Amino acid sequence: MDVTLHLAQDPDADALLGRSPLAALTGMLLDQQIPMEWAFKGPATIAQRLGADDLDAHEIAAYDPDAFAALLSDKPAVHRYPGSMAGRIQQLCRYLVEHYDGDAEAVWRGVGDGRQLLKRLEELPGFGKQKAQIFLALLGKQLGVRPTGWREAAGAYGEEKSFRSVADITGPESLAKVRAHKQELKAAAKAAKAAKKPAE
Repeated sequence: MDVTLHLAQDPDADALLGRSPLAALTGMLLDQQIPMEWAFKGPATIAQRLGADDLDAHEIAAYDPDAFAALLSDKPAVHRYPGSMAGRIQQLCRYLVEHYDGDAEAVWRGVGDGRQLLKRLEELPGFGKQKAQIFLALLGKQLGVRPTGWREAAGAYGEEKSFRSVADITGPESLAKVRAHKQELKAAAKAAKAAKKPAE
Protein backbone atom coordinates (compact mmCIF):
# COMPACT_ATOMS: atom_id res chain seq x y z
CA MET A 1 0.00 0.00 0.00
CA ASP A 2 1.70 3.16 -1.18
CA VAL A 3 -0.74 5.70 -2.56
CA THR A 4 -0.98 9.47 -2.34
CA LEU A 5 -4.05 10.42 -0.33
CA HIS A 6 -5.37 13.94 0.29
CA LEU A 7 -7.50 13.49 3.38
CA ALA A 8 -5.50 15.42 5.97
CA GLN A 9 -4.61 18.14 3.41
CA ASP A 10 -1.11 17.93 4.94
CA PRO A 11 1.65 16.27 2.87
CA ASP A 12 3.35 14.35 5.71
CA ALA A 13 0.12 13.19 7.33
CA ASP A 14 -1.31 12.15 3.94
CA ALA A 15 1.89 10.29 3.04
CA LEU A 16 1.53 8.21 6.23
CA LEU A 17 -2.15 7.45 5.45
CA GLY A 18 -1.16 6.32 1.97
CA ARG A 19 1.52 3.88 3.09
CA SER A 20 0.20 2.67 6.46
CA PRO A 21 -2.97 0.54 6.68
CA LEU A 22 -3.16 1.09 10.46
CA ALA A 23 -2.88 4.88 10.04
CA ALA A 24 -5.72 4.82 7.48
CA LEU A 25 -7.93 2.75 9.81
CA THR A 26 -7.09 5.02 12.76
CA GLY A 27 -7.90 8.15 10.76
CA MET A 28 -11.25 6.65 9.81
CA LEU A 29 -11.92 5.80 13.46
CA LEU A 30 -11.14 9.40 14.51
CA ASP A 31 -13.39 10.82 11.78
CA GLN A 32 -16.40 11.77 13.86
CA GLN A 33 -17.53 15.00 15.49
CA ILE A 34 -14.47 16.89 14.19
CA PRO A 35 -13.41 18.23 10.77
CA MET A 36 -12.15 15.48 8.49
CA GLU A 37 -8.67 16.99 8.04
CA TRP A 38 -8.19 17.11 11.81
CA ALA A 39 -9.20 13.44 12.10
CA PHE A 40 -6.90 12.21 9.34
CA LYS A 41 -3.97 14.25 10.63
CA GLY A 42 -4.33 12.39 13.95
CA PRO A 43 -2.36 9.23 13.02
CA ALA A 44 0.71 11.29 12.02
CA THR A 45 0.48 13.30 15.25
CA ILE A 46 0.24 10.10 17.32
CA ALA A 47 3.21 8.52 15.48
CA GLN A 48 5.26 11.68 15.99
CA ARG A 49 4.47 11.76 19.72
CA LEU A 50 5.43 8.09 19.98
CA GLY A 51 8.73 8.96 18.34
CA ALA A 52 8.00 6.69 15.36
CA ASP A 53 7.41 7.07 11.64
CA ASP A 54 4.41 4.71 11.67
CA LEU A 55 1.84 3.30 14.07
CA ASP A 56 2.38 -0.15 15.57
CA ALA A 57 -0.72 -2.04 16.73
CA HIS A 58 1.28 -4.14 19.24
CA GLU A 59 2.87 -1.03 20.80
CA ILE A 60 -0.42 0.89 21.04
CA ALA A 61 -2.35 -2.12 22.37
CA ALA A 62 0.21 -2.57 25.18
CA TYR A 63 0.58 1.15 25.98
CA ASP A 64 -0.44 2.36 29.43
CA PRO A 65 -4.02 3.67 28.90
CA ASP A 66 -3.54 6.83 31.00
CA ALA A 67 -0.27 7.66 29.26
CA PHE A 68 -1.84 7.06 25.84
CA ALA A 69 -4.80 9.31 26.72
CA ALA A 70 -2.33 11.99 27.85
CA LEU A 71 -0.45 11.61 24.56
CA LEU A 72 -3.64 12.35 22.60
CA SER A 73 -4.65 15.17 24.95
CA ASP A 74 -1.42 17.17 24.56
CA LYS A 75 -1.98 20.46 22.77
CA PRO A 76 -2.98 20.45 20.00
CA ALA A 77 -5.27 17.57 20.97
CA VAL A 78 -5.71 14.78 18.44
CA HIS A 79 -9.52 14.89 18.83
CA ARG A 80 -12.24 16.88 20.56
CA TYR A 81 -12.60 13.90 22.93
CA PRO A 82 -8.98 12.71 23.21
CA GLY A 83 -9.51 10.51 26.28
CA SER A 84 -12.36 8.42 24.87
CA MET A 85 -10.76 8.27 21.41
CA ALA A 86 -7.48 7.06 22.95
CA GLY A 87 -9.46 4.18 24.47
CA ARG A 88 -11.09 3.42 21.12
CA ILE A 89 -7.78 3.39 19.25
CA GLN A 90 -6.31 1.01 21.83
CA GLN A 91 -9.41 -1.20 21.55
CA LEU A 92 -8.98 -1.29 17.76
CA CYS A 93 -5.28 -2.15 18.09
CA ARG A 94 -5.97 -4.90 20.64
CA TYR A 95 -8.54 -6.40 18.27
CA LEU A 96 -6.03 -6.29 15.39
CA VAL A 97 -3.37 -7.95 17.57
CA GLU A 98 -5.81 -10.64 18.68
CA HIS A 99 -7.38 -11.39 15.28
CA TYR A 100 -4.77 -10.32 12.72
CA ASP A 101 -1.46 -10.49 14.61
CA GLY A 102 -1.37 -6.68 14.58
CA ASP A 103 -1.36 -6.51 10.77
CA ALA A 104 -4.07 -4.01 9.77
CA GLU A 105 -3.74 -4.81 6.08
CA ALA A 106 -4.67 -8.43 6.81
CA VAL A 107 -8.24 -7.19 7.37
CA TRP A 108 -8.59 -6.82 3.59
CA ARG A 109 -5.62 -8.64 2.09
CA GLY A 110 -6.79 -11.51 -0.13
CA VAL A 111 -10.50 -11.06 0.63
CA GLY A 112 -12.27 -11.87 -2.64
CA ASP A 113 -15.79 -10.76 -1.80
CA GLY A 114 -17.10 -7.26 -1.03
CA ARG A 115 -19.72 -8.43 1.46
CA GLN A 116 -17.16 -10.47 3.38
CA LEU A 117 -14.85 -7.47 3.53
CA LEU A 118 -17.68 -5.23 4.74
CA LYS A 119 -18.43 -7.79 7.47
CA ARG A 120 -14.75 -7.78 8.55
CA LEU A 121 -14.72 -3.99 8.70
CA GLU A 122 -17.98 -3.89 10.68
CA GLU A 123 -16.42 -6.27 13.22
CA LEU A 124 -13.67 -3.75 14.00
CA PRO A 125 -14.23 -1.86 17.29
CA GLY A 126 -15.59 1.61 16.59
CA PHE A 127 -16.74 0.78 13.04
CA GLY A 128 -20.49 0.80 12.51
CA LYS A 129 -22.06 -0.02 9.15
CA GLN A 130 -21.72 3.50 7.73
CA LYS A 131 -18.05 3.89 8.74
CA ALA A 132 -17.30 0.40 7.39
CA GLN A 133 -18.98 1.23 4.05
CA ILE A 134 -17.09 4.52 3.72
CA PHE A 135 -13.77 2.80 4.45
CA LEU A 136 -14.62 0.03 1.98
CA ALA A 137 -15.32 2.72 -0.64
CA LEU A 138 -11.98 4.38 0.20
CA LEU A 139 -10.19 1.03 -0.23
CA GLY A 140 -11.85 0.47 -3.59
CA LYS A 141 -11.69 3.97 -5.02
CA GLN A 142 -8.23 5.04 -3.87
CA LEU A 143 -6.26 2.13 -2.46
CA GLY A 144 -6.77 -0.44 -5.21
CA VAL A 145 -8.55 -2.99 -2.98
CA ARG A 146 -11.43 -4.14 -5.16
CA PRO A 147 -12.88 -7.53 -4.28
CA THR A 148 -15.88 -8.72 -6.30
CA GLY A 149 -18.98 -6.67 -5.45
CA TRP A 150 -17.11 -4.02 -3.45
CA ARG A 151 -19.17 -1.14 -4.89
CA GLU A 152 -22.45 -2.84 -4.00
CA ALA A 153 -21.19 -3.66 -0.50
CA ALA A 154 -20.14 -0.02 0.00
CA GLY A 155 -23.69 1.11 -0.88
CA ALA A 156 -24.09 4.71 -2.06
CA TYR A 157 -20.49 5.44 -0.99
CA GLY A 158 -19.25 3.07 -3.69
CA GLU A 159 -20.98 4.91 -6.53
CA GLU A 160 -18.72 6.31 -9.24
CA LYS A 161 -18.32 10.08 -9.49
CA SER A 162 -20.16 10.65 -6.22
CA PHE A 163 -19.00 13.17 -3.64
CA ARG A 164 -20.41 11.71 -0.45
CA SER A 165 -17.48 10.89 1.81
CA VAL A 166 -13.73 10.80 2.40
CA ALA A 167 -13.59 8.02 -0.20
CA ASP A 168 -14.19 10.67 -2.88
CA ILE A 169 -11.65 13.26 -1.76
CA THR A 170 -8.63 13.53 -4.02
CA GLY A 171 -7.83 17.22 -3.51
CA PRO A 172 -9.25 20.63 -2.49
CA GLU A 173 -11.91 20.69 -5.25
CA SER A 174 -13.43 17.31 -4.35
CA LEU A 175 -13.16 18.21 -0.65
CA ALA A 176 -15.33 21.26 -1.31
CA LYS A 177 -17.89 19.09 -3.17
CA VAL A 178 -18.07 16.55 -0.33
CA ARG A 179 -18.49 19.42 2.17
CA ALA A 180 -21.33 20.87 0.07
CA HIS A 181 -23.02 17.44 -0.10
CA LYS A 182 -22.83 17.09 3.70
CA GLN A 183 -24.28 20.59 4.16
CA GLU A 184 -27.19 19.65 1.88
CA LEU A 185 -27.85 16.51 3.92
CA LYS A 186 -27.80 18.51 7.17
CA ALA A 187 -30.18 21.12 5.75
CA ALA A 188 -32.55 18.40 4.49
CA ALA A 189 -32.52 16.65 7.88
CA LYS A 190 -33.21 19.95 9.62
CA ALA A 191 -36.10 20.73 7.26
CA ALA A 192 -37.57 17.25 7.76
CA LYS A 193 -37.35 17.67 11.54
CA ALA A 194 -39.03 21.08 11.36
CA ALA A 195 -41.81 19.65 9.14
CA LYS A 196 -42.58 17.00 11.76
CA LYS A 197 -43.14 19.53 14.52
CA PRO A 198 -46.86 20.07 15.22
CA ALA A 199 -48.14 23.52 14.30
CA GLU A 200 -48.42 25.90 17.25
